[in-house]
Amino acid sequence: MTDIALVTGGGGTLGTNVAQRLMTKDFRVVLAGRSQDKLDNSPIKDVLKFAADLSNPENIGQLYLAIFEQYGEPPSLLAHCAGSVMVRPMNRITQEQYHNCVRNNLDTAFFTLQKFVQGLLDHKLPGSAVLVSSVAGRIGISNHTAVAAAKAGIEGLIRSAAADYASQGIRINGIAPGLFRSNSTKGFFTGEKAEAQLAAQYPLGRFGSVDDEANAICWLLSGEADWVTGQILSVDGGFSSIRPLVKK
Repeated sequence: MTDIALVTGGGGTLGTNVAQRLMTKDFRVVLAGRSQDKLDNSPIKDVLKFAADLSNPENIGQLYLAIFEQYGEPPSLLAHCAGSVMVRPMNRITQEQYHNCVRNNLDTAFFTLQKFVQGLLDHKLPGSAVLVSSVAGRIGISNHTAVAAAKAGIEGLIRSAAADYASQGIRINGIAPGLFRSNSTKGFFTGEKAEAQLAAQYPLGRFGSVDDEANAICWLLSGEADWVTGQILSVDGGFSSIRPLVKK
């Protein structure tokens, strides 16, 4: 039997793309997400789908019960694509908005990874997990304070958890994307002028695509990255690390 791959954020653009790629490799895919409607309307068919708020450990426990009922074993791959974006200056963020941002990003990552690792330990299995951070968690970007704090927390989680479980053959990595077109970022793409301005911020001359991010996730999950753990791969067109010479 092929391995089970759990993809969270399964109703979103990135989760869908990752799941489709994993299915072409014959993995048994499980989709999890907050919205039952989005999961029902997903182009991905004939897989186990589970709608729940993954910031609640009890819901993740129910997800795993459903996985065991269908497959009798835990996932050995995790692509945690769940999360949310908040673009707002810190002085305009309410306590509720801040807590929602942390819950949707950091809490879902922590509790989903916790259950994933426990399932592997209980069955003495190796595995691979990839979590999604953000360029905002790596460098200072205006109006991103809440999501930057949450995503930076995810990066700390990745490194610490990777250290904890490397000896059990469990690899834990992450990606830190720049801006890419998706359902959650469509508000940035308001016309040709706005898109040109966005692209000009990136050294490689364009903003990202969901394929850029999904390719990186699937590589880190794969055996090709078998000697890689505790790493966060910047997939941002050079935005967070280089400043090319500007030609006049």
